[in-house]
Amino acid sequence: MTDVTPFLWFDDDAESAIRFYTDLLPDSEVVSIQRYADDVPGLGGKVMHARFRLGDREFLAMDAGPQFPFTEAVSLYVACRDQGEVDRYWTALTSDGGVEQPCGWLKDRWGLSWQIVPDRLVELMRDPDPERAHRTVQAMFTMTKIDIATLEAAAAGG
Repeated sequence: MTDVTPFLWFDDDAESAIRFYTDLLPDSEVVSIQRYADDVPGLGGKVMHARFRLGDREFLAMDAGPQFPFTEAVSLYVACRDQGEVDRYWTALTSDGGVEQPCGWLKDRWGLSWQIVPDRLVELMRDPDPERAHRTVQAMFTMTKIDIATLEAAAAGG
């Protein structure tokens, strides 16, 4: 099978981002970092190529300047078991310049988009009763960070 690995282009702070992500997410690690030679204009000493793992997924990254910033067209999806996980990831990823966005989306301080989604949201959206599912989606549309209790109350008709 051919490996497909996400490759992240950072402006100039890939190492800080990688270390933050690997500290935040369980079973994650920095595998390797190679740096540009000191004499490379504007990039000397920065990350030329990094390999890291978030959970079971491997990523590559580099510092390469501001030509290609992240957009919401690509995001990292984090499935959360409970509200505690949602709160933990949300707080960490929106700290120090991160930006909350609608429906469980956010941008971290490096501009990378994330979806912080409790498993319960997906369950309620797939409810066999279309009205319960619809009320769940409508409640989600009013949120930035997803609140499970509010979703459950909406699904129940409250």
